[in-house]
Amino acid sequence: MQRLALLSVPLLVASCMAGCDRPSPATGIATDNAGEMKQMPGDGGTGGCPGLPDARQVRQWLDSVPAEGQAGGFAGGASEWAAIVDRQGRLCVIVSSDQDPSMTWPGSQGIAKAKAFTANAFSSDKTPMSTARLYTMSQPGRSLWGAGAGDPFNPKCLNPPDKPGGLGEVCGGVITFGGGVPLYRDNIKIGALGLSGDTPCADHEIAKRVRHAALLDPKGGPTADDISYSGTDGASIYTHPLCPNTYRNGQKIGEAPPAQGY
Repeated sequence: MQRLALLSVPLLVASCMAGCDRPSPATGIATDNAGEMKQMPGDGGTGGCPGLPDARQVRQWLDSVPAEGQAGGFAGGASEWAAIVDRQGRLCVIVSSDQDPSMTWPGSQGIAKAKAFTANAFSSDKTPMSTARLYTMSQPGRSLWGAGAGDPFNPKCLNPPDKPGGLGEVCGGVITFGGGVPLYRDNIKIGALGLSGDTPCADHEIAKRVRHAALLDPKGGPTADDISYSGTDGASIYTHPLCPNTYRNGQKIGEAPPAQGY
């Protein structure tokens, strides 16, 4: 797959300017507090929400961290949508790692936004909660069953791949599989990152690496809310299923078992 030269193609990344002005999903135009129309930075600009990475930084990490070691999945985490929300859950950044954003699963744009919202919504200053750790608790008969119905996805955040939008909106959506991690500075939660575009297991690995590159790990370090697999770690309320070609921290964990009985 042809990779994108950094910062070269407009409209594949977007970041919310300080104050999170509201953009139009159709045009990428935002209005300031006085109602004056202005163009959102289609190339990522230097914008973003205060204290959080901007779109250019996230794009650079998406390009670099897959080379740090095997991440598994279908493409080693090299084709991703990434979203960042602030502590209030407002969307600050949405960026695709591919030259043609429709090559990164179009459905993953919304999922990345929802993963970021979920990791922020279920984490606290003291307890980081990656979306991977919500899987088992959200299954039927478990304590968080039905959690996904509580925060429906905001339709203002559904956008075509070439005009990613929703900046400044609370996109909502609850995703309970790997790829979303909360972000911390000085042990205070400042928002969250969501990755989607590969298997949930690979998405989690790349999200974890991007968070570490941004120096925004929780107090316990980059693996404080790591994905957990029963075959390796034993039974846990935080257990996540294996994915195709599952790696964790550069080590092969296993393969998803074949489906039977269909």
